[in-house]
Amino acid sequence: MKHERRSDVKQSVILDESAIRRALTRIAHEIIERNKGIDDVVLVGIKTRGETLADRLARRIEEIEGKPVALGNLDITLYRDDLSKKSLDPEVKATELPHDINGKTVVLVDDVLYTGRTVRAAMDALVDHGRPDYIQLAVLIDRGHRELPIRPDFIGKNVPTSKSEQVVVRLSEVDTADEVTINQQ
Repeated sequence: MKHERRSDVKQSVILDESAIRRALTRIAHEIIERNKGIDDVVLVGIKTRGETLADRLARRIEEIEGKPVALGNLDITLYRDDLSKKSLDPEVKATELPHDINGKTVVLVDDVLYTGRTVRAAMDALVDHGRPDYIQLAVLIDRGHRELPIRPDFIGKNVPTSKSEQVVVRLSEVDTADEVTINQQ
């Protein structure tokens, strides 16, 4: 996903900083409610922006529950089905998971759900590290156009898009600001 701004692109902000914060607060409450607490829950962010969102969710959940939730991150580079199209020399980052995900409920966290292929790769990578009882999916944006039968459990915002549009998530920890935009050529 490209994150630069070009002058020939029409850009519309669909979530600003406060809307992102509210969406994450709502998702945090939904995760706690659905799982009847956080004792067996592990949040796992898909690198890069999913990792940042998982960190934010973990802080929000700790504020609500008064105790930390297990947190990890996942690099899916080598599990992608389009790896040969992306690069001949892919940059692989470290995966960091809690000691044991066996028997846990793992909530995968990502910024945008589009075709479902990233989530499929993340599930493949995850089960190479253990066997959780449940895998749930939390996304900030669900833009539709699924190619695989994957559905999120927790959604910040549904944003119907055309395939020619691009959804761009910017987070202050990685980018210059907190916002989600739709870019149209």
